[in-house]
Amino acid sequence: MAKFTKEDALNYHSAGRPGKIEVVPTKPHSSQQDLSLAYSPGVAEPCLEIQKNPEDAYKYTARGNLVAVISNGTAVLGLGDIGAMAGKPVMEGKGLLFKIFSDIDVFDIEVDRHDPAEFIETVKAISPTFGGINLEDIKAPECFEIEETLKKELDIPVFHDDQHGTAIISAAGLLNALELVNKKIGEVKVVVNGAGASAISCAKLYISLGVKSENVLMCDSRGVLNTKRKDLNKYKADFVRDTNAETLADAMKDADVFLGLSVADVLTAEMLKSMGPNPIVFAMANPNPEIAYEKAMKARKDLIFATGRSDYPNQINNVLGFPFIFRGALDVKAKAINEEMKIAAVHALANLTKEDVPETVNKAYRTQNLFFGHDYIIPKPLDPRLIYHVAPAVAKAAIETGVARTKIEDWDKYKEELRKRMGLDNQLIREVISKARSNPRRLIFSEADNYKMLKAVQTVKMEGIAEPVLLGDKEKIQELIREYRLDLEDIEIIEQRSTEAKELRKRYAQRLFEKRARKGMTYDDALSNMFQPNHFGIMMVEMGDADAFLSGFSSKYADVIRPAIQITGTNNEKNHVAGMYIVQTKKGTYFFADTTVNIQPSAQTIADTTLLVAETVRQFNIEPVIAVVSYSNFGSIKGTSPERAREAVRMLHREHPDLVVDGEMQMNYALNTELRTSKYGFNKLGNREVNTIIFPNLSSGNIAYKMMQEIGAAEVTGPLLLGMGKPVHILQMEASVREIVDMAAFAVVDAQHQQSMK
Repeated sequence: MAKFTKEDALNYHSAGRPGKIEVVPTKPHSSQQDLSLAYSPGVAEPCLEIQKNPEDAYKYTARGNLVAVISNGTAVLGLGDIGAMAGKPVMEGKGLLFKIFSDIDVFDIEVDRHDPAEFIETVKAISPTFGGINLEDIKAPECFEIEETLKKELDIPVFHDDQHGTAIISAAGLLNALELVNKKIGEVKVVVNGAGASAISCAKLYISLGVKSENVLMCDSRGVLNTKRKDLNKYKADFVRDTNAETLADAMKDADVFLGLSVADVLTAEMLKSMGPNPIVFAMANPNPEIAYEKAMKARKDLIFATGRSDYPNQINNVLGFPFIFRGALDVKAKAINEEMKIAAVHALANLTKEDVPETVNKAYRTQNLFFGHDYIIPKPLDPRLIYHVAPAVAKAAIETGVARTKIEDWDKYKEELRKRMGLDNQLIREVISKARSNPRRLIFSEADNYKMLKAVQTVKMEGIAEPVLLGDKEKIQELIREYRLDLEDIEIIEQRSTEAKELRKRYAQRLFEKRARKGMTYDDALSNMFQPNHFGIMMVEMGDADAFLSGFSSKYADVIRPAIQITGTNNEKNHVAGMYIVQTKKGTYFFADTTVNIQPSAQTIADTTLLVAETVRQFNIEPVIAVVSYSNFGSIKGTSPERAREAVRMLHREHPDLVVDGEMQMNYALNTELRTSKYGFNKLGNREVNTIIFPNLSSGNIAYKMMQEIGAAEVTGPLLLGMGKPVHILQMEASVREIVDMAAFAVVDAQHQQSMK
């Protein structure tokens, strides 16, 4: 668990603006016209429309994306009945989680009422404000009555997360754990320790999924709920069993599953040892589990173990559920969250666990390669894929069961909208990957004997982006594949130094010698180069044995581009090569050049780079609007850099009048259309938004894209090599898995384009 002091916690909640959430306007409000529309008199029009048709509240107000987090503070976390006001920091925290994980707005409502009837009437009275109700931290058994009544009397989703959230997440983990130990859900014996709201809801959901009710033994603080007990309320009475078991120890004998929602240290090593083979233990007491992780693993080596804690494997965390369940429900304007929607969420979570885990998740949890197994039976809370896996499953179940007011026809489009909502969408990259998939090419991955490259290759293979060929130490590659359980057992591997590659080395050396003989290279030099992966791999492309080449993960840029230019040459009459980065921001996509090749370019080189970039940008079906930047505006300052940029623009205007380009200009004038047009109305860009930036030298371009990457929170892809004779591309050193996958897609599309031009 994260370590912090009391002062740390208090300062977090009080520093700056107190609390954790705020209300932010979503409409313009800077003019009198705006204010008249927002309030009086303009606001009367939507009011009258809603009066005629109440459903229009979803059209004209924020109701459809607004959830109430409501509590009376009677069962706050592990603190108990601390009162409504004292529970407010928790409710604000829940609102924060709703927003950051699913972009749902929240008003936290603290109701100072203990009587269930009064609480119910309060919630009903304010319900027109909201698209959904999340009940929170209400003690049992009152919480059952409150939720049941509100679900019957309101036509919006009502969801008590303390009950159903834990049930949904743990049920997904249970399905996966049973699969791993090869046990059928209808045959397992389940022991539940704790008979509160969460425990009862978990047991009911497990039964809905196939656990036989007679195979569930529930215990409270006084022991097993059996027919001898006369002290049970009606909710516990549903789990009374005719059994001689009286204690937890009795119940645990030969059990397959233990579900703990009780208190710390109630489960002993001896009880664990008494369970059946390959037991499943979910010890979710907060903050310390029913048995310590280390103690449990020492007692049973065949154990699958989960807790509610982040510092142990298999965290059962409600944040995996409620943001995405409500997202799906709100997006179809559901009248309820029913059993089918909950079960859909269970299966979506269980299935997601079995998919390849993104590198961003591995990084967040400081692990190399999470994969479905004993220590990974449930997705991690920071997995960005949750929203577009769980929410659509819930929405679809709502539609199929008739509780949705609206339908979703295009599910792929809906998933794209969810990605955009959370800032996860990169349309250009998606289009490039889609194009690569349409006609995958044979792509050489050099320097393949490291984990990141292999992880990326697995993704490339699974997504059908390319036909990967690995170049490197075959034994080391195969060892890494086994170590990290990568799905690459049948992948083609070429070891350029091996005996098997001898004839290829000779053939490639002869061709290289013929190309470079009059530039000082002997045959022996060429043959020696063929033992180097970059030379060998690029020659594979040159000779037609592969379509594209990708390298640079652990090589200096110059060590790759030098042999690339020597072997493949260029594909343009100017004999020019440049480097370009694609910079994805919240404002849109930008293309930066030259960022990697030409150190101090002449005016002619800047012009040639601009033409190469413009051609490439058009290949993405984007019309380039180009600013050539420097530290002056249209001759305002004299200097070598502005003069080169100015001359390049003059050349481009003269020789390529249809190209939308201008400069030299400072970066703020390039990016601020209003500022540019007001000060320099004569500029050729007009009121168009610039999407392509040409820098006056490599230093400024390199600095700019790296600043955007680190400070501007931009997603940067590249560098793309422009003007090469064959599809050869170079990664940034230590590129991420996602960056390698994206560059692989660009390399394939480059190969498609170059071959179509022949």
